[in-house]
Amino acid sequence: MAAESGRQFWKRSAKLPGSIQPVYGAQHPPLDSRLTKNFIKDRSKASALPMKSKKASSFHEFARSTSDAWDIGDDEDEDFSSSSSSLQTLNSKVAEATAAQVLENHSKLRVKPERAQSALSDVSTNCKVIKSSSEAQLSRTSEEACMRTPLQKQQSLPLRPVIPLVARISDQNASGAPPMTVREKTRLEKFRQLLSSHNTDLGTVVPGRAQDLIHCHHCPFADELRKCSWPGVPREVRPVTWRLLSGYLPANSERRKLTLQRKREEYFGFIQQYYDSRNEEHHQDTYRQIHIDIPRTNPLIPLFQQPLVQEIFERILFIWAIRHPASGYVQGINDLVTPFFVVFLSEHVEEDVENFDVTNLSQDVLRSIEADSFWCMSKLLDGIQDNYTFAQPGIQKKVRALEELVSRIDEQVHNHFRKYEVEYLQFAFRWMNNLLMRELPLRCTIRLWDTYQSEPEGFSHFHLYVCAAFLIKWRKEILDEEDFQGLLMLLQNLPTIHWGNEEIGLLLAEAYRLKYMFADAPNHYRR
Repeated sequence: MAAESGRQFWKRSAKLPGSIQPVYGAQHPPLDSRLTKNFIKDRSKASALPMKSKKASSFHEFARSTSDAWDIGDDEDEDFSSSSSSLQTLNSKVAEATAAQVLENHSKLRVKPERAQSALSDVSTNCKVIKSSSEAQLSRTSEEACMRTPLQKQQSLPLRPVIPLVARISDQNASGAPPMTVREKTRLEKFRQLLSSHNTDLGTVVPGRAQDLIHCHHCPFADELRKCSWPGVPREVRPVTWRLLSGYLPANSERRKLTLQRKREEYFGFIQQYYDSRNEEHHQDTYRQIHIDIPRTNPLIPLFQQPLVQEIFERILFIWAIRHPASGYVQGINDLVTPFFVVFLSEHVEEDVENFDVTNLSQDVLRSIEADSFWCMSKLLDGIQDNYTFAQPGIQKKVRALEELVSRIDEQVHNHFRKYEVEYLQFAFRWMNNLLMRELPLRCTIRLWDTYQSEPEGFSHFHLYVCAAFLIKWRKEILDEEDFQGLLMLLQNLPTIHWGNEEIGLLLAEAYRLKYMFADAPNHYRR
């Protein structure tokens, strides 16, 4: 009876307002079985199961009815009904080489040869993560923290509390890796040489719209920086690399200092001009929602519970909201500030940042971190604006695209969802809005964004294939669940607590393979 009521609670109509034909693959017949015999092991040949009729409900009604509706972050709509003939030829070579390098390094350093050999063909069977026994306690702690409504202004910070593994932001693998290998030292030196060059000509780039950068065929530095960044950026050079890849920092090294100074002054000019208006009646709802959401931001990490950090987040989010009236502030945008804030903070902090007391930094350093976080978050959101406009068309189209893609790459998983009446919107809504930030530890998000910022349309188009690879990673656990409630609980609480760079590297390599097959080469599966 409980399961039946749960199904009724989640039901929605098959068609969503504003839906379009999703994903490039939707224009073509399914892949030839001869080409996919190694694609998914033990792939089911069962025909699609008939769907029961469902009571219609609107997209907004569904969003309001879910307990995690506020967990929305970012992803962009994209016209999947149109194919682009100039789809990043140069970038395909760059990403293909770097994806192959990820797997090659993984096979040498991390896994047994037989495991590495099958990693690309069936990533879903590799790197199985056992659910942590402490996960339930972490979940309860998170829920209790999220129940707080007003901002809690702490008088002092706890003295070096024990940080759960899920909250550690260390750049090392969660499993524990050597501080730095010879190969990693070589990569770091290569980054430093590249970044110190006189003119790293990147063009004008916005995350999610990196095709502007890709078209600079005459820019060898741009190609090289993306190639170096795709398999991950060393912690020491990540701040300047992210500023460059986001289009915030000028490519010309001589212009960087003056540009940063000008943009930082411009941001604080916005603060002086607009921030006092948060007390005005027509901005009360916006400011109140920001005020409520900030304590929910990574509640297990003491850094984000510091009053000064929360005040910085308040200013960043409020200024962004009033400068973008078409969408305004949407719950979950607060999460998108955190990776930038942590990366730019690490530029000034030698120790782990989870416990760092930001009052130890000078006012000038804090202002620089705040302004840089604002501008880089704004650049990212410029490319995914449709996630926040009325009816959120970007989310609708991307969820439909994911459903179409999964039906092609793993029919057995897709039919399993249909059998137990699980709708993709019930779990992928959050994946698309939050760039998987609610599904992964923050350290994994930072590593993921290294690749997103070096991949054309990484935060929108490539993210679709990352979500597909992420879903198929759990195919065994999904197929083991044989009821609606069990499936939803699994999909909304996937055990990634122990994940680190190794797991993200494999996930990205598999996502690239899917993108190469289904987007970069549509003729490959045309009958």
